[in-house]
Amino acid sequence: MEELVARIMTAAGLGEETARTAIGIILRFLAKDGPQDLVPQIMAALPGAEAIMAEGQQQAGGLFGSIAGMMGGSMGAMATLNELSNAGLDLEQVKTVAREIVGFAREQAGEEVVNAAIARIPGLNQLV
Repeated sequence: MEELVARIMTAAGLGEETARTAIGIILRFLAKDGPQDLVPQIMAALPGAEAIMAEGQQQAGGLFGSIAGMMGGSMGAMATLNELSNAGLDLEQVKTVAREIVGFAREQAGEEVVNAAIARIPGLNQLV
């Protein structure tokens, strides 16, 4: 994960803590709302994903964390975007972070698996 953090820091112009927070938010979204037959393959190919998701969860919390918990844990794309915005990212940085994560996941888990997952998450194609 340190390679991904460094790539995002460079590409999006983020500090390390913000980059780690953004990765955690997006990976939690994928874990909750992504296709459950493909997500485990992707997460297994990303060593450290669970730890960075836990970091992001501790920092995210707040109103949307509480609402997501009441709704069965699913944040949805809009709440995820709001969380990223609250973490200090603008829309271009969100797009950059998403592209870097997807690119890294393709390198680690394979294009076929990642592309199939992206195709089944509404609206994600427009970000990546």
